[in-house]
Amino acid sequence: MPSALRTAPRIAVLPPGDAALTKAAGAAVEAGGGVVVDPDEAEALVWTSAGMDPETTAAALRDVLGRHRGIRWVQLPWAGVELYAEAGLLDHDHLWTCAKGVYGKPVAEHALTLTLACFRHLKAFSRAEGWSGQAGQTLFGRRVTIFGGGGIAHELVRLLGPFGCQVTVVRKRADPLDDARVLGWDRRNDALGDADAVILALALTEENSYFFASPQFEAMAAHACLVNVARGRHVVTDDLVEALSTGAIAAAGLDVTDPEPLPDGHPLWALDNCLITPHTANTEAMATPALAARITDNVHRFAAGETLEGLVDPDLGY
Repeated sequence: MPSALRTAPRIAVLPPGDAALTKAAGAAVEAGGGVVVDPDEAEALVWTSAGMDPETTAAALRDVLGRHRGIRWVQLPWAGVELYAEAGLLDHDHLWTCAKGVYGKPVAEHALTLTLACFRHLKAFSRAEGWSGQAGQTLFGRRVTIFGGGGIAHELVRLLGPFGCQVTVVRKRADPLDDARVLGWDRRNDALGDADAVILALALTEENSYFFASPQFEAMAAHACLVNVARGRHVVTDDLVEALSTGAIAAAGLDVTDPEPLPDGHPLWALDNCLITPHTANTEAMATPALAARITDNVHRFAAGETLEGLVDPDLGY
């Protein structure tokens, strides 16, 4: 056995609230060659709380790190880390990793599902109580713009391949991506006018909060749809309601909203051209085994002194 693997990494798994997830995370640590210990003995921490209450979750993690100075690496549970970035927790004193790239397949699948549902008018048809006229368009050969260049975008480009779509990806840096035209963030509005579908699949940062508003809807074609599987705060909700109500765009498929949960009686619920799913692109049943695999892999890497997967850049916030 290599010398770098002689000492099993000492890893705490916190908080203990979700018994099933905590148990799965602990088993994943052990499968990676680590040992689960109390936080006062730990050199690393697997944090299992996504936090429906951001302030409470951030405060709890800050307290753990403040009281246990031996922790050097923190594994966060989901791909999005804006909760921790906005709380000022992402520092250079710790090595931070998250689950980015892990959930790409199920979220991309859901994005494709919402896109097809928008194209085929499924929200309106599902509400119908009688036979109606024909409506809908095909996805084959269409132009699709994806905002975001991470794991979800990569999977979406692959899934759209059989449809013969012309795909444009808008990302922070215009690095090449197979089977897609790539534009940098400074050209983000250039990718809207000829798109039949626009899909948001990017990390939430201060720079792109509420970046999709009336000017972007006005730039889209009237037959186009918007799909959001990223974060609700990318979109100005009132402007989306206006765009859907006036026919500025044809439809929207939303797995995330602002606010979230979307209150009962909100105007979006009543629109026949807006299909909403309750943040289910990646359910806990899908997420737990995928996260466990990432934990196991990263514990192996941590023990061997190798580069970890899903590294978070504290300066970029993702």
